[in-house]
Amino acid sequence: MSQIEDAWGAGPTDRYEELASRFRPIFRDIRESAVEREQTHRLPRAEIAALKEAGFTTLRLPKDEGGFGATLPELFNLLIELSEADSNVTNALRAHFGFTEEVLNSPFKDYRDRWVKRIAAKETSGSGFTEGADNAVGHFNTRIVRDGDRLRLDGQKFYTTGSLFADWINLGAEDEEGNFILAQVPTGAPGVSIVDDWDGFGQQLTASGTAKFDNVTLSDDLINPQRKRFRYSVAFYQLVHLATLAGIGRAAAGDVARLVSVRKRVFSHGNADRAGADPQILQIVGKVRASAYGAGAVVLKAAEALQRAYDTRERETSEGQDVSVAVADLEVNQGVTVVTSLILDATSHLFDALGASSARRGVGLDRHWRNARTLSSHNPRVYRERIVGDFAVNGTWPPGPYRVGDGIAAKAG
Repeated sequence: MSQIEDAWGAGPTDRYEELASRFRPIFRDIRESAVEREQTHRLPRAEIAALKEAGFTTLRLPKDEGGFGATLPELFNLLIELSEADSNVTNALRAHFGFTEEVLNSPFKDYRDRWVKRIAAKETSGSGFTEGADNAVGHFNTRIVRDGDRLRLDGQKFYTTGSLFADWINLGAEDEEGNFILAQVPTGAPGVSIVDDWDGFGQQLTASGTAKFDNVTLSDDLINPQRKRFRYSVAFYQLVHLATLAGIGRAAAGDVARLVSVRKRVFSHGNADRAGADPQILQIVGKVRASAYGAGAVVLKAAEALQRAYDTRERETSEGQDVSVAVADLEVNQGVTVVTSLILDATSHLFDALGASSARRGVGLDRHWRNARTLSSHNPRVYRERIVGDFAVNGTWPPGPYRVGDGIAAKAG
């Protein structure tokens, strides 16, 4: 069934249905085992492997370089569909798709070509940026220093989402002089250990835990010569979360509709002899679905702004690129509160259409709210409306890439 036939609206391009049809059977398999995996804490290794084998992780690469040449709106629409199957899998691949953008935007041809070939060979990358609370904001405790004829990496990262399933970790560190360094670290290198110790109540299968680096040797070719993230990285990473939330909304809408359709027990003070004929219950189901529809529409509109930012990388001046990136940041920020509120409300409100039995663990409905609430706590929405308001009133552009850490320690330093 196409998106149009399922009333989610047309895909972002004429060829979208053809592109999506390649992956939908895998999405269905992932969805069928999602509840079981959550309840047994079975990490989605096989599911991610199936996506890699089908070329999902190469989506953004040009066709003549081993990929599908997917546009950013096409990518984000596919991420919504994947998140409907299991939001954990999308989050586990978030860093890989971000690194792919980093490679595609690299002005260093040798570096770009080398990593395009590795991505085309279905190698993937996880995340290695966020540290614990003891690092000063704006700085990393993780160090890459010159040690004789080698580079030595030492440190520890948290929220290393997806790294346990990946071949590489896209890592941020500092050198001896405190300069920012980007590096790709092999997950199987001696001295690298990754622990699945994420204990959050949501997104439990993303392996968003700890990675430790003890006297790890790196070759010079693993250092990114750019030494900074791609221009629209802030908007890109945030929009992945919004796409994931939109997918959670679709999953919640599908689950509540299915459960209402088969529900036989009714209340004597209800409006019909079966739940599927009760107008009040149908209204709740419709509200949940409408929330998912609205969230998806916002995501795809913001993805168009990201595509414009990507398209300016060669034909616009630096100033023109900065404007397109700032506009993309604003569009994503404008969507954060809307999408988050829609999906958090929907994943809570759906229980009103069902009885107490819907709270049983085996049904798995609670995972929708838990996953949505956890995702909404990353890059928190509390600052987004202020940033948008400051632009609307004062013409202030959004802040650029930001870091997380101990603010008091930063002042003391």
